[in-house]
Amino acid sequence: MTTAEVPIRAASTVMLVRDGARGPEVFTLRRVAAMAFAAGMTVFPGGAVDPSDADGEIPWAGPDVAWWAAQWRIDEVSARGQVVAAVRELYEETGVLLAGGRVAETAGAAGSGDGTGGRADDRAAVAEHRLSLAALLRLRGAELRADLLRPWARWITPPGQPRRYDTYFFLAALPDGQQPDFATSEAVSGGWQRPSDVLRAGRAGEVGLMPPTVAMMTDLADARSVSDLLEAPRIVEPVTPTVLTADGEVLRVRAGGREYTTRLRQR
Repeated sequence: MTTAEVPIRAASTVMLVRDGARGPEVFTLRRVAAMAFAAGMTVFPGGAVDPSDADGEIPWAGPDVAWWAAQWRIDEVSARGQVVAAVRELYEETGVLLAGGRVAETAGAAGSGDGTGGRADDRAAVAEHRLSLAALLRLRGAELRADLLRPWARWITPPGQPRRYDTYFFLAALPDGQQPDFATSEAVSGGWQRPSDVLRAGRAGEVGLMPPTVAMMTDLADARSVSDLLEAPRIVEPVTPTVLTADGEVLRVRAGGREYTTRLRQR
């Protein structure tokens, strides 16, 4: 298969934010070095859409699928898949569950040690695809909280890359009573960081960042509070960056009328 024929996979990622002493903070993960994609990179929680994410029987609260389809300008089945994938991936990778009811209260309970509050089996079952998110919510009598998400951006990997993704970026404030962790096989570390600090570390070569991460961090760094972010009007247009220069270590792209330079490898 040539790089021009590489299929584009749908993916969802969540920028989980909270207010810190010096402005908004975002939860990031550093991926393990053995990953096939974005190895060693500092990223937001997220991943590819799974066929089970399109389950039309998932319990749902908040803006309906038609609203999300209109926001993203896609069909309703695809919109459902993107929203569910965002909630599922956030749960799998951080333990934070954007859902109502007791299942959410115990999912990422503060001070629970492993971040699951006794529901580690639920989280593992979802992560290992033994149980879909829809099935878990039905089993626990809970509903997905679509109102806790905001559409933010959509980036499509340009042609010529060995892996291509159509990634939908969501914003979510940390729910009360929940705390994220990085108890996932895909990450070696994780934690809360100020977006400006992540950008500084990226410029210094202390962390590796993909161009979309740089773009999202730039957006977040301009905000004074989580409320400002949640209330910011967004018109999401698909962005396919143009690669300007790439030497295997530093990558410079143009996207949405702006240029972003990022270091893909740590010094």
